[in-house]
Amino acid sequence: MSLLSDLINLNLSDTTEKVIAEYIWIGGSGLDLRSKARTLPGPVSDPSELPKWNYDGSSTGQASGEDSEVIIYPQAIFKDPFRRGNHILVMCDAYTPAGEPIPTNKRHNAAKIFSHADVVAEEPWYGIEQEYTLLQKDISWPLGWPVGGFPGPQGPYYCGVGAEKAFGRDIVDAHYKACLYAGINISGINGEVMPGQWEFQVGPAVGISAGDELWVARYILERITEVAGVVLSFDPKPIKGDWNGAGAHTNYSTKTMREDGGYEVIKSAIEKLGKRHKEHIAAYGEGNERRLTGRHETADINTFLWGVANRGASVRVGRDTEKAGKGYFEDRRPASNMDPYVVTSMIADTTILWKP
Repeated sequence: MSLLSDLINLNLSDTTEKVIAEYIWIGGSGLDLRSKARTLPGPVSDPSELPKWNYDGSSTGQASGEDSEVIIYPQAIFKDPFRRGNHILVMCDAYTPAGEPIPTNKRHNAAKIFSHADVVAEEPWYGIEQEYTLLQKDISWPLGWPVGGFPGPQGPYYCGVGAEKAFGRDIVDAHYKACLYAGINISGINGEVMPGQWEFQVGPAVGISAGDELWVARYILERITEVAGVVLSFDPKPIKGDWNGAGAHTNYSTKTMREDGGYEVIKSAIEKLGKRHKEHIAAYGEGNERRLTGRHETADINTFLWGVANRGASVRVGRDTEKAGKGYFEDRRPASNMDPYVVTSMIADTTILWKP
């Protein structure tokens, strides 16, 4: 008798050319991920070769029961680390049957910004630092914390090693390797300041691909935590009190910023960001006011401040960039639950297209 694990790991390539495509889309909350699978006659390497599909939007909070069909358009393909072989993960965005993007489809507008000739010419690069918290199932309390109690104060946990400091490393490493397998440009991982909190970095990625890669990396992480029986949280302040929140610091550069004399371009771009601070904050994630307090390596939500090597600033410029006179900067305001399509395209729009 075959074990369940034997059947899950069946190698289909010995018996059929058919492959499984897992279609992924963003649900009604703007943060929840949904997916379902379909069989394809053979391997596919380009999203244009894939058929559009549909789902019941009334069950995801994205359509009424009387007119519930939502159409998903394949946009990006990744290798499937769960089924492996030629099977794929497909990042999609969602439209009405008439072809209009539904309100939660933020990719559509981002793609417009990234396809603008002025933005294309600047080749915007992004590196996103995605923080998250692992929670014990059923009690919504961080992994490794005593039930109903607290661990020792922050200090030993950041990049910490040991059973009393690092909680959930098996999940983190499984996710790291799964993303590399999938073709996501994941560039690193580390334990964070609050125990039970971790970070992975995606990038450098150009334009719209930064959003595609981060969303699929989130999907893979949620699938892994599902298997592990652990709850994944992107809440920007999961625990009240003297504990760090969770952000999604977004590192950014353009072609002219990376060239000689780029530091002046960086300063000009940061000045623009300051002038649109309120608009950016409004789009940078729900509940961010609980995180951006001026404490725990943040600037106050109502204040725009930038500086070199200042982790208490809204925007930080690295010492290496200042010294070289070119490079990149880090927008530290986005919350961990931000939509990367919104954040990346808004930064490009403000710094490249917007004329004060």
